[in-house]
Amino acid sequence: MIVTSTKRLIISKVTLNDAPFFVELMNTPSWLKYIGDRNIKSVKDAKSHLKNGILKSYQESGYGFYKVAQKIEPDKAIGIVGLVKRKELEHTDIGFGFLPDYEGKGFGFESSIAIMGLAKNIFKLEKVCAITNPKNKSSIHLLEKLDFSFEKKVKPFDDGKELLLFAKDLL
Repeated sequence: MIVTSTKRLIISKVTLNDAPFFVELMNTPSWLKYIGDRNIKSVKDAKSHLKNGILKSYQESGYGFYKVAQKIEPDKAIGIVGLVKRKELEHTDIGFGFLPDYEGKGFGFESSIAIMGLAKNIFKLEKVCAITNPKNKSSIHLLEKLDFSFEKKVKPFDDGKELLLFAKDLL
């Protein structure tokens, strides 16, 4: 189900049929380096991850991560973008990730602008945050381009890794 679109992109809800794409995405070098190994090595692993994560988020929050495809190839997912309410963070978090062939082409910015529009106008969020690995210069650059401001360093998860917290008021 399409949730929004842009000049070049279709952004739609994830389904269990997207599991093979998630196996590919979550094992790319940049995902493993900056987000971490989520131990998604098979379609079965991915389906379980989707059921307990993204699909559950749709039910609980009304939003979650969405798959991104180009209009010229609408059946081929190239990345994800979306919103997630984490118990570890005060505000809803925006996140994104793309297959290596689609990084650095403006898809993250374009899809994030569309998701920020949904966050403000449909989900009525007043503030959105983002967390990123301090070494992930591409993510930091994108957040700054989206007018997010650095707020503080945080250690939100049990792994104790320090992340950078950015935020943006949507009012």
